[in-house]
Amino acid sequence: MSDAMERRGPAVEPREIMQEGEAALRITWADGRICLYEAPALRRACPCAQCVNEWTGQRVLKPEAVSDEIQIADIAIVGRYALNFVWSDRHETGIYSFRYLRELCEQQEASGREE
Repeated sequence: MSDAMERRGPAVEPREIMQEGEAALRITWADGRICLYEAPALRRACPCAQCVNEWTGQRVLKPEAVSDEIQIADIAIVGRYALNFVWSDRHETGIYSFRYLRELCEQQEASGREE
């Protein structure tokens, strides 16, 4: 199991979740890390069954199918573990766990695209 998957506690507990305009989201985690998520990248990373094959784990949503102009229409907290987005393309079935959002942030930073 990867280090990110084993992580618990402050690393996957948001202290503040703020929408930044209509095209970005900022999460301040309890361990102090601040992550900025651009709407197009978040939409392209949607983990729902329409976007990822449930059996194979293969992403079926093509990145080019998501406009760079996509916006966050609404955000809802799901229990104490995730966020659900309503996108300007009307897609709204993805449940983004806090662990998944933290992993996306760490992958973004590892690829050299700093916050």
